[in-house]
Amino acid sequence: MSEQHYKYVVLGGGQAAGYAAREFVSGGVKPGELLIIGKENVVSYERPTLSKAYCKPEGPKLPGFHACVGGGGEKQEPAWYKEKGIEYLTGTTATSVDIKGKSVSTDKGQKYSYDKLMVATGSTNITLDTFGAKNAKLNGIFYLRDIADGDKLNEGIAKAKNASKEVVVVGGGYIGMEVSSMLTPHGLNITLVFPEDRLMSRLFTPDIAAYYEKYYQDKGIKLIKGELASGFADAGDGSVKAVELKSGGTIPADLVVVGAGAKPNVDLFEGQLDLLEDKPGGIKTNAQLQTSNPDVYAVGDIAAFPQTLYGGGPSRQEHVQHARLSAAFAASEMMAPGKRGDYNYLPFFYSREFDRAWQFYGINQGEPVFFGDASAGKFGSYWIDDGKVVGAFLESGSGDENNAIKQVATVRPSAPSKDELSKAGLDFATKASQKSAATVASAGNSFSSSRRLTTMACHSGGRMPSMTRLHPVRAMAPQSMLPAPRTPAIRASAPHMRTAMLAVRRMSFALL
Repeated sequence: MSEQHYKYVVLGGGQAAGYAAREFVSGGVKPGELLIIGKENVVSYERPTLSKAYCKPEGPKLPGFHACVGGGGEKQEPAWYKEKGIEYLTGTTATSVDIKGKSVSTDKGQKYSYDKLMVATGSTNITLDTFGAKNAKLNGIFYLRDIADGDKLNEGIAKAKNASKEVVVVGGGYIGMEVSSMLTPHGLNITLVFPEDRLMSRLFTPDIAAYYEKYYQDKGIKLIKGELASGFADAGDGSVKAVELKSGGTIPADLVVVGAGAKPNVDLFEGQLDLLEDKPGGIKTNAQLQTSNPDVYAVGDIAAFPQTLYGGGPSRQEHVQHARLSAAFAASEMMAPGKRGDYNYLPFFYSREFDRAWQFYGINQGEPVFFGDASAGKFGSYWIDDGKVVGAFLESGSGDENNAIKQVATVRPSAPSKDELSKAGLDFATKASQKSAATVASAGNSFSSSRRLTTMACHSGGRMPSMTRLHPVRAMAPQSMLPAPRTPAIRASAPHMRTAMLAVRRMSFALL
């Protein structure tokens, strides 16, 4: 087995890889120093496209959504990596990793040694045979995780359109809701079946879920709540003809799409790195995303990092924004350790279905408080925990409105009574964010440099325009997660200057 050495190796070619590469390049990585190993046959792309649009009639195709277009950057096609001197291995699977020996072996018979490793192996779909579902591997049953899955699903859609057009989507979470929306324009008869008592039960309150359930039914999607898919009926040719329910019923289906969750890909690291067996699972890291081995960093779905904004407990976030930001943070940290502070990630989720679009920031912990007018399609919810507003959800918000709820989730202001909060609605978020901005501005009045920083932060939604020009990742990252700017440092020698800088840090938020 031949061996090659690289200063940095990124293991995993998913969403995070493209953003890590961009940060490495911005940080001055030299040609030949960086290797990316990805099992897919394409370079990094914006994965949310798969469930939101890829299988629509005339849906987007590569190279249209390669990373980093979703984060406001340029489209990094294969030529981009070549031009930057980055070795990108596609269609390559790591068969073993030797953490002590600092090497990765692949199914191509190659061995690659490294100085530092970024683990970005992502997640794998949980399949229904895991739960003992009968005939769970029949043709016509699909999962959606990568481009190859999307291409297979497109083939299945074409077949279903020429058959009975009966489609069953199993799962009432992200994938179930987005896939149902994506398939509707094909003129298929869609049934969405899930075991919970409401859609998106891990996030949606009963009030929020009721709105979307009616909305989906109005779009012609049949909902079956509180039912488990226990198996599948064989058409006699190895393909699916129906979904069998635990209650004894059946649902005709030429096509089935399953969204039953995912599990982190950590098998290569068992016995070598600290893994969390219980929730949230994944590879345990510190606040700099270092694992139990200081030369190995974990990012994206598999990283169980300290959620410093909410008590410091381990958190694992399966979301595109975390994949982008954690990859950029870790790449910068790998090049110059100890200069970035902590990875302070504000939990963020969003989705688009039909002509609806919602955003959520913070945590849905504590008591929910609904506000707005669901009949008009403009509503949301706050979550109050220990007297503070710790999370906020908004449907059909404008850019300014979404930014306001984002700031509320970051600052976590004291909550009024539930009735007052519900009545105030979005006005509470707007006023709370304005008050926080005013506090930041007043904290630095003694120093003109502090005032400039504060004004820049407030008027750019927490981002620093001058830094954006210097560093492409800075446009999307919270200030506390950014590499040190390549401009002369401002000396924070006075207590009020430090107060101002802490306030600026609190006013930093992630880009959508």
